[in-house]
Amino acid sequence: MEATYERSTWKQWLEAHGPKLLLCARQWTRSFADAEDVVQEAFVRYWRHQRHLPGDPQALLVTSIRRAALDHARRQARRAAREEKADGGLEERDCAFEPQPGEDAGRRQEIEAALQRLPSVQREVLVLKIWNELTFGQIGATLEIPANTAASRYRYALAALRKELKPAHHG
Repeated sequence: MEATYERSTWKQWLEAHGPKLLLCARQWTRSFADAEDVVQEAFVRYWRHQRHLPGDPQALLVTSIRRAALDHARRQARRAAREEKADGGLEERDCAFEPQPGEDAGRRQEIEAALQRLPSVQREVLVLKIWNELTFGQIGATLEIPANTAASRYRYALAALRKELKPAHHG
C-alpha cells in the first residue's frame, strides 16, 4: 500500500510542478530534450534522497536541477571534445514556452528573443522568481549569491525587458 501511495504522491507533485521545473532547466541546457533529462535526473535524486530534508521542496529541487544541468553540460562538453564534430555540436534552440490558445505567436517569439538576449545571470534569476516563484533568499541559496544580488539582477532584467519590449498594439 505504501508503494502505491508513494507513486501517486510523486506523480501528482511532478504534474503540478514539472512545467515550472522544466522551464527552469531550459535556462541551463541547450535543448528541450536535455532539460527533460535534467529534470528527471534531479527529481529522482530529490525524491529518493532529499525530500525529507528541511526547507522548501521547490527550492531544493531547483538547486538539484541546476547541479544536474551543470553536470550534464560538463558531460556533453567532454563528449563533444572527444568527438570533435565538424559542426561544433550546435543545435537549434527549442521554444522555451508552450504556446497558449489564442496567444499571439509573434509576441511570444519577441518575448523569448528578448529573454535570450538578457545576460544569463539576469535571465536565470528572472525565471526562478517569476515562473518558479522562489524568494530572493531561495534564489540566492540556489545560485550561491547574496539575496540582494539576486534582487538586483531581477530588477536589471525587468528594466532591460521593459526597455526592449514595447507594449503590443492591437487594432
